[in-house]
Amino acid sequence: MKRFALALSLSAALLPLGGWAQLSSPMGGGAVPAGIGAGVHSPNSPFAPLQERADVLPWSVLTTVKTKVEKNRILPIFPATVQALHHKSQRIQGFMMPLDPGEKQKHFLLSSVPLTCAFCVPGGPESMVEVKTRTPVKYSLEAVVVEGQFAVLNDDPYGLYYRITDAVSVK
Repeated sequence: MKRFALALSLSAALLPLGGWAQLSSPMGGGAVPAGIGAGVHSPNSPFAPLQERADVLPWSVLTTVKTKVEKNRILPIFPATVQALHHKSQRIQGFMMPLDPGEKQKHFLLSSVPLTCAFCVPGGPESMVEVKTRTPVKYSLEAVVVEGQFAVLNDDPYGLYYRITDAVSVK
C-alpha cells in the first residue's frame, strides 16, 4: 500500500482543497443513505461529476458488489453481471489517482469520483479500478477513459476488486 500512500501525498500537491469527500465505513454502525458516502460524488466538489457515456462500463454496475467477513478479512461477493466482465475488454471512465511520481502514468487508480480532499480516499474498492497501461498517460484532473483487459479480483492482497491491464487511453 506504499503506492496508495504515495497517491494520496501526490494528490495533496496536485489538487486544491476545495471540498471534502464524505466518508463512510464498510464496518460502520449504520446504513449510509443512498446518494451519500464514499464513492458518491460530493456536491461540494470543485470538479464536475462524470458525464454519462454509453460506450463505457458504468460505475453503477461495479458498485453492486457485496461483502462478507471471513477470518477477519472482508471479501467481495460479485453478482453474475460483474463476474461476466472478467477477462473481457472493457472501457471505463474515471478520475486518475497517480501511484508513481511524474506527469505521465503507466500505473494508477481510476476512481468513480474526483479527489476532493488530499487526505481522503474518494471511495471504497468498489469505486476504484487499478490501471496498468501499455504506454504512459498524461495525468489530468479531468476524467479519462481507458480500455483494456478487465479483471474481477476475488482475493487481491491490496484489497482491490478490479484491474485493467494492457490499457490504452481512449478519447
